[in-house]
Amino acid sequence: MYTLIGANQTRAMRVKWALIELGLPFTQIAASPRSEDATAHNPSGKVPSLVDDGATLTDSVAIMTYLADKHNGLTFKAGTLGRARQDGFTHFILDEMDAVIWTAARHSFVLPEDKRVPEIKPSLKWEFARSQATLVAQMGDGPFLMGEEFTIADILLGHCLDWALAAKFDISEPRLEEYLANLHARPAYKEARSD
Repeated sequence: MYTLIGANQTRAMRVKWALIELGLPFTQIAASPRSEDATAHNPSGKVPSLVDDGATLTDSVAIMTYLADKHNGLTFKAGTLGRARQDGFTHFILDEMDAVIWTAARHSFVLPEDKRVPEIKPSLKWEFARSQATLVAQMGDGPFLMGEEFTIADILLGHCLDWALAAKFDISEPRLEEYLANLHARPAYKEARSD
């Protein structure tokens, strides 16, 4: 059994969703970043962490990749063209979407007030809209990033789009609105969000 450290309002949601999609048993410690439970498993205080057989793993995407590879689900096999394309989507989402939304969050409530630059937000929203158009241009006709195959890249994108909406960033591409509605209909997504 796995132990997931991190509250649903954090990137731990990504790992929880992956665990449920894979049908894996786990317990969750709903720790906030920098809390005592978080720092007990990761000295930086960041969440999520995942404990597996006494070993602690960190970083939501690294954890999802580990789980997907270990349990042969939510991923294309390493060393294949499908995996390279899936990894391309994953890195694009991290670099061009997650990073932009995280920068907005840092300048909204994470950084000390005297270090925040609220004037950066309009440029971040412009960048996020541009990245959406680039991503949609790379998507095929299937319901997921990789066509008919649901992968950890979809979990990552779904979480980023949810996070964007919460941060009042628009989803400017109709294709992504449809895509997100499709993800929200998944039973594992609903279960992951329910707690």
